[in-house]
Amino acid sequence: MDWTKQIGRYILVMALQVLLFDQLQLLGACHPYIYVLCLLMMPITLPHSIDMILGAIAGIIMDIFCNSLGVHTAACILVMFIRPYLIGAIVSDKDRLNEQINLHTIGMEALVKYVVIMVLIHHLTIFLLAAWSWHHIGFVALETIVSSTVTILIIIGYNALKYR
Repeated sequence: MDWTKQIGRYILVMALQVLLFDQLQLLGACHPYIYVLCLLMMPITLPHSIDMILGAIAGIIMDIFCNSLGVHTAACILVMFIRPYLIGAIVSDKDRLNEQINLHTIGMEALVKYVVIMVLIHHLTIFLLAAWSWHHIGFVALETIVSSTVTILIIIGYNALKYR
């Protein structure tokens, strides 16, 4: 595993998130959080505790830049907690021998399932915690669907371009 590439990708994606994607306000309901790409594409072989720490760090960084009082931290920790169990359910034993999760190593079907489930969990957690009320559940559902769709398309597109 090349840690310099991982760190470089992380810095680039976080910079894009803060400088570009956080500035987008598409109809008030689209908030693509592409930084989750870094968490989803972490090596499979990392210990679960390291996954959780990296999720907390990514969430704290986003909370600082978004002034969101722990919402991103909670979502990232939840995603990283669920990650090994979801990988175990979706990725075959043979494919888990690969260190990386990407289109080339696990295939399109498994990658799409993995990304869709993880992004939906991440975004739903963020929007539910930000709303902090069931009175806005309709708007939370709209935000989750629209934002998740855009984020999923960006992540799958990135993988398709990088690993075609």
